[in-house]
Amino acid sequence: MPEGNGRMPVSRRAFLGAGAGVLAQAQTIAPSDRITVGMIAAGSRSHELLEAIKKVDGTEIVGVCDAYKGRVERAIERTGSRARDYGSYERILGDPSIDAVTIGTPDHWHRRMVVEALQAGKDVYCEKPLTFSIDEGPEIAGVAEKTGRIVQVGSQGISGDNQRKLREWIRAGRLGQVTMIRAAYNRNSAGGSWIYPIPPDASPETVDWEAFLGPAPRREFDLERFFRWRCYREYSGGIATDLFVHACTTVHYLMDVTMPSEVMAMGDLYRWTESRNVPDTLNALLRYEEGFTVNLSSTFNSRSSGVYRFQVLGTEGTAELGFKDLTFHPDPAWDNNSWIVAGWPKRLEQEYYRTPAGRAELQRPRPEEEVYSGRGPAPTVAHFQDFFSAVRNRGATIEDSWVGHHAASCAHLINASLETGAATRWDFDRHRQA
Repeated sequence: MPEGNGRMPVSRRAFLGAGAGVLAQAQTIAPSDRITVGMIAAGSRSHELLEAIKKVDGTEIVGVCDAYKGRVERAIERTGSRARDYGSYERILGDPSIDAVTIGTPDHWHRRMVVEALQAGKDVYCEKPLTFSIDEGPEIAGVAEKTGRIVQVGSQGISGDNQRKLREWIRAGRLGQVTMIRAAYNRNSAGGSWIYPIPPDASPETVDWEAFLGPAPRREFDLERFFRWRCYREYSGGIATDLFVHACTTVHYLMDVTMPSEVMAMGDLYRWTESRNVPDTLNALLRYEEGFTVNLSSTFNSRSSGVYRFQVLGTEGTAELGFKDLTFHPDPAWDNNSWIVAGWPKRLEQEYYRTPAGRAELQRPRPEEEVYSGRGPAPTVAHFQDFFSAVRNRGATIEDSWVGHHAASCAHLINASLETGAATRWDFDRHRQA
């Protein structure tokens, strides 16, 4: 666990390497052997994971399960019928021939499945958010350390080349002093608001309602809740855990920080009032003791200001992450006091422009922006490459259980602030909300 005030030591990889004695006890996989994978849940995101895994050499998806039969059918097709339907996640965990599992279930299932998978000797790739509540994070991290198993959390952006390059720019001081980061996620459609189409064959015969509910409160069979679970707080943290977790993971990676010390949020449900009980509009401010603030914003009611924006603002320039490119906008300090000195006596105005400060204003720098296009595989493929490399070599992952815990905890602090109307704070010693 993180020591002292809860901030990570010099590097996450160095910290994890300190546990080599524990990891050495775990089963190793010969470099020539394939890594067998069981997929727990096969929703739309898991199908994207499936295609990414197929691009990583030395891996094979051998099993799948899901509470909707149609997803299993399609997943098996995508593996060329090499994978088989295990029927339940317990059967996947009980098969000693499976090395690693992916977990793509609704959030309320994550803790139980991750813990049981680790205890069953499986390495785990879990989609974000890692947790449904803050206290689940240290528990998962403790089990991972005790069992010596590998955990990778699926906020894949930090494995992409653009984020690696931006982290490099920040560390080199190219942006100057970074004091603000802004991230926005905007949508304006039913699908973008998680009102997904429901398969026409969905029924009690094809959907295992009890397998979906699991630890959630008991309810009558409801296809909308099953296929649109992100709309309901019983299974999801809404915008904060679906979208803001990605932004917080990136912030922590770029700035090499652990958690904000204070969070304030405001939002509401304005438009999609008959389809959910989580907000469709959310804003949050996160203050970091390292000397910067993060603004997070999302609405499902307009996208005119851009579907996605991520900006890092520094005293020497601003970097903006896009879906494909990274752009650096130089912004060296420059004064323009012309409108001020225009109110002086003319002789004093002319004299001002003979001073060093005045001459500098007449020579405004005009550096050109730079666009960087990421190299290498797509972020999800790169994230799996990192995971499977750790599985094979018993090393560290870029987004282990502690990293995932902290990113998810940002979302939980945001939702807690939204609920109470007050700022929430982080306890760095106890790794939870203060």
